Amino acid sequence: MSTQERLIPITNVQLHDLGKDGPTRAIGSVTIGGAFVVHGVRVVESEKGLFVAMPQRKEGDRYRDVAHPVTAEMRTLVSHAVLEECERLKTRERTEQTRDR
Repeated sequence: MSTQERLIPITNVQLHDLGKDGPTRAIGSVTIGGAFVVHGVRVVESEKGLFVAMPQRKEGDRYRDVAHPVTAEMRTLVSHAVLEECERLKTRERTEQTRDR
């Protein structure tokens, strides 16, 4: 069985646009395999572009991921699904802005 066949599919991504104040552009949740949801997933803009940050909690003076993909393949799958939804959200907003003019 290949690595791709072992990956549990991302079945839903829900994001809420936070606008352009600060580096976090969107926050939301990812449902994996229709059975497990991860809340607090963020889309963050950096000098290198957008990336997906997993939910974190502060421990002392450091932040630690609460949940995260274990393999690079799953991280890629989650990131791709979240960034794809982020782009859909932006496109939808642009369409609504054009329609309102």
